[in-house]
Amino acid sequence: FAGKSYNVSYPTYRGAFYDASTTNLTYRIPHPSSNGSQPTSDLDVVLSFLSPITPTSTLRQSIPASYLSVHVEGDFDVDIYVDLNGLWVTGNSDRDVHLEFSESKPNRHSTGTALKTWNFRRQTEQLFTEWNDRAEWGNMHFCGPLSAHHQSGPPALLRRRFAMLGSLGDTVDGSFSAASGVESVFAFSESFHLGSGSPKKRSDSVVFTIAHTQDPVAQFASARGLTLMKPLWASWFRSPEALLAFHYADFQTASRLAANYSDQVTADGLRSGSVDYADIVSLAARQVMGATVFAGTPDGPILFLKEISSDGNMQTVDVIFPAFPFFLYTNPRWLAYLLEPLIEYQMSGQYPNEYSLHDLGSSFPNATGHSDGRDEYMPVEECGNMLIMGLALANSLIYDTPSASGSLWSSLGSNPSEEVISNSASIFPLRQEVRDGIYGFDTKWGGKDCPEDGDGVKKARMWVSRSYRIWKQWTRYLVKYSLIPANQLSTDDFAGWLANHTNLALKGIIGIKAMSELAQITGNNNDREYYRNISSTYIKKWEEYAISRDGTHAKLAYTWYGSWTTIYNLFADSLLCFHMPAHSRTPGQIGPSQDEQRPLDPTPGGDGKKKKKKTGFVSERVYKIQSKWYHNVLQRYGLPLDSRHLYTKSDWEFFAAAVASNKTRSEILTNVATWVNETTTDRPLTDLYDTEGTGGYPGITFVARPVVGGHFAFLALERACGGHAVEGLQFLDDEEGEEPEEPTFRTEL
Repeated sequence: FAGKSYNVSYPTYRGAFYDASTTNLTYRIPHPSSNGSQPTSDLDVVLSFLSPITPTSTLRQSIPASYLSVHVEGDFDVDIYVDLNGLWVTGNSDRDVHLEFSESKPNRHSTGTALKTWNFRRQTEQLFTEWNDRAEWGNMHFCGPLSAHHQSGPPALLRRRFAMLGSLGDTVDGSFSAASGVESVFAFSESFHLGSGSPKKRSDSVVFTIAHTQDPVAQFASARGLTLMKPLWASWFRSPEALLAFHYADFQTASRLAANYSDQVTADGLRSGSVDYADIVSLAARQVMGATVFAGTPDGPILFLKEISSDGNMQTVDVIFPAFPFFLYTNPRWLAYLLEPLIEYQMSGQYPNEYSLHDLGSSFPNATGHSDGRDEYMPVEECGNMLIMGLALANSLIYDTPSASGSLWSSLGSNPSEEVISNSASIFPLRQEVRDGIYGFDTKWGGKDCPEDGDGVKKARMWVSRSYRIWKQWTRYLVKYSLIPANQLSTDDFAGWLANHTNLALKGIIGIKAMSELAQITGNNNDREYYRNISSTYIKKWEEYAISRDGTHAKLAYTWYGSWTTIYNLFADSLLCFHMPAHSRTPGQIGPSQDEQRPLDPTPGGDGKKKKKKTGFVSERVYKIQSKWYHNVLQRYGLPLDSRHLYTKSDWEFFAAAVASNKTRSEILTNVATWVNETTTDRPLTDLYDTEGTGGYPGITFVARPVVGGHFAFLALERACGGHAVEGLQFLDDEEGEEPEEPTFRTEL
């Protein structure tokens, strides 16, 4: 409360609310005249942090900026103060920061938004360098309305002035300052005149924006050589100032689009699991996108991704893989932009190994590749990941109706013209259109009702054909080495090297099966039959090698008797619709040909005995025993990764739960939700934690990693196979309580 009668009133924290794009913190401030002698009303303040996820608008998603809006409601005047310091542009507090202030005033010739803007950066920038996970190059922009007061200087001085006067002095301390120590802050204040003594409450709000612009954003060893990559937003905005003006003025539209996504995520989460699941996926969404940056041009968009905290690699294949359910559900177009640089680099011949590389660079944002071939050794892992994601992306293009699409939002919009596609350097150019008088919406992704050159099947065929050589190369490696994997790492590299790795072998075999489907898309029928036969042979052998002697669960490794493991790669079998017989697939869904052999009579026989049902690629029995085993080994805070430790990975928990019975799925979800509420981890959401004790870090600290996109496994699976993938798992609940069939024979290694 400003003026001579100001007092120190400590706000009461009223709680938080969040969804997929927004976090709101609510406080209550007591009336300044509250002394108990007369009734008074308190004032509510809501701080709303909005980082919009806008799957219908890649243009908006590419803008590296967020909103902070302050909402007040009460019957007395109040002033608010907010500042930033130099640590927003450097992780090293000893570095000097350069400051500029700008003010754009409206006039009769101007159509832009009038703003006050703090612009600051490191005095001496270090291009493509990070310190403590913070970029050491780029400009921070802190924007507010013209009505706000501004001031820079020592934080104690500014905050004391505000406490006394309720406003700032509209002055700029132009000297350089260290990021901390003897620092400067860059502040705004705003006054809300709600009418002291007013008989009724009034409300008001103010919006600030925080943006971090970089140009270039990364360097990439592209097919044409090492390239400095411009930000994608620069294709639409001639300067950072134009970007900031658009972003600030777009607040209402961005809020509406973000709310549309958040509301749908919540609704789908509730239908798929429970309130707990809706909360968990909402908590994960911004963490996924926070690890990405859009680059390139609309003719060749790229989405770069950082492996935050674990080692800082760039475009790590086995980090994209656990995150990819989020992208399939939200916007498969973005998954294409993640995979494109990996494919381009390896197609260019710069990578010497026959298997898929692990990452595009050891240190984000340097996608300089590994021309020496000495990236982290996960050959079966990464080949399987790429083939599985490749087929999932191709399938996302092929659907008859919007309700059968893998993503609700990607099926919206008009169809790209034949001219747009033929004149573009990319199979998936990004084109924007106007909807309801508002610019910046993506055109439709795939679908059956597009014009000939925009048809989803044709686009899938074009995309796979262009890089068919590399898909086949990876598959040949899996044919040689996936059934009985040699001693190597899997994505869970923190657990160490392992030979005969059961779960890893399954991923490789599913990858071979995926190649048979990719071959079918391109019309390579000989390859289709070849890889289909091999994968069918391998999966039978895998079941003989993988299952324990008593037939109750899968072993961690073929020769590790008494061990067990979470078979989270089983998720890929269902996501790619391999668990469904050909005649059950949705029309238009890429899959086994309609003429492949089926049972002559799948109905019960006249003797009253039930005939054995035809199962999918991985037998139903494997699904059943694993589902029951997960129930048996579940701990307080979730499902351990395997029998070696009590720690777990939350992404793999959701992969495993998605293909378990409803009972087991619910149990895993409930225990993970308990962990979220009780864990002693106190940093951005981790994916690696102990399932007992305090639910803390298991000696390894992973934070803020995009792999939590795996929490969207339920939602991605429910939209897969034209919306019928979950129906194909009904056997898990139809026969709940039945003992799994015993195998007729078993081969032990």
